[in-house]
Amino acid sequence: MLNSIRIFVKVVEQGSFSKAGRILNMAPSSVTRNIDQLEDELGVALLKRSTRQLVLTEEGNIFLEGANKLLTQTDELKQSLKIADTEPEGVLKISVLESFGRMHVCTILSEFLERHPKVNIDIELENRVVDLTAEEVDIAIRIGRPADSALRARKLLSNHTLVCASPEYIDRHGTPVIPDELSSHNCLSLSNNRQKNYWHFSKSKTSRKISVSGNLTSRGGTPILQAALDGTGIAQIPNWMIVEYVQENRLVVCLQDWDCSLHEGTSGEVYAVYRNNNYIKPSIRAFIDFLVEKTHDKSIMRNQVITQISLNKQQS
Repeated sequence: MLNSIRIFVKVVEQGSFSKAGRILNMAPSSVTRNIDQLEDELGVALLKRSTRQLVLTEEGNIFLEGANKLLTQTDELKQSLKIADTEPEGVLKISVLESFGRMHVCTILSEFLERHPKVNIDIELENRVVDLTAEEVDIAIRIGRPADSALRARKLLSNHTLVCASPEYIDRHGTPVIPDELSSHNCLSLSNNRQKNYWHFSKSKTSRKISVSGNLTSRGGTPILQAALDGTGIAQIPNWMIVEYVQENRLVVCLQDWDCSLHEGTSGEVYAVYRNNNYIKPSIRAFIDFLVEKTHDKSIMRNQVITQISLNKQQS
């Protein structure tokens, strides 16, 4: 049937059976036979035929619109299967938020390039939302799913945050027991271009919005993490940044019985974002698959740490 649909579309384009036959390298009688079979299968007449011209019936007009869409989708599907078997190559331009890039992307680039020697990576670590189309970026790694329908997104990991401080800071200033006590602490915060910073907390049916302040703000998480490790203050940091430091007892998780976030209602998730094109470059598909594989491995370790934190809370 698909072949007959292609012949039908070509007949309509050319306005005659004979012209369509010449382009398709088919005898006019064969073209006519395919159209007849198509009409029999559909149970409707698609064309009004005369010696002077071919005219689409009402059903033919409806069928033509759907036929064009079907053929386009079929051709795209065939092309995507070819691309899936194509070895990744060429330049892959990546934009990733600085802290996630430093800890989770830069550390795996060499392995990816070894697997795919024909790929060249151009990576930027930056704490801004880039325009993928305008800046010709292939993949952007962001916190939060994009609302732009022109973009596709694939989840990498959940972005749960934890309030933490170094043991030295805790020894000097004490451990906050409830969120309200953070007002007396030096809170290291991500810059949001507002006069006030708020941290959000919830437990059961209780919610708290706490105004925090401190002597360090940053657009990226790395300075905040380092300052927390150095005992400068208390910080709310994504779990994927602090797992190893919690394991090594270089950071202590505070307010363990509260869920916390930097944004009201959710702490967001980390996504790999790319343009919603018909054909996805093999290098884009390969890198995202590789990134999902690697972040999944680290997620297992993170979950083990978070589980241990919960057990410690229950025992205390």
